[in-house]
Amino acid sequence: MIYGDFNSIMSDLHNGILSKSISASYEDGSSYDVNGFKSVTRVYERYSYIGSNRVSLTVNLSGTDGIYYLSIITSGGSQAVFFKINTWGENSFLDSIREVVNKLGDKK
Repeated sequence: MIYGDFNSIMSDLHNGILSKSISASYEDGSSYDVNGFKSVTRVYERYSYIGSNRVSLTVNLSGTDGIYYLSIITSGGSQAVFFKINTWGENSFLDSIREVVNKLGDKK
């Protein structure tokens, strides 16, 4: 769980993701707000030098009253046809946001 102001949390996540890689970009997203319940999904992408491919990172923040559930999922880092043989790019993209998420978790 993440605690705090919804817009500040999303701003910290967005800026943290984009500042950790020169090739990171915001691709698209959606927002939902009804009766105080908010949900935002954002998709980012970057080039992975380690894996020589592009990887995506999806962020979803949902909740109400200063208590939010955060989900971050990476994808696209493998070059294999039937199974994943390299996930370095995905793991690296996830690691790039770990510091920001840890700071948000400490704000309770």
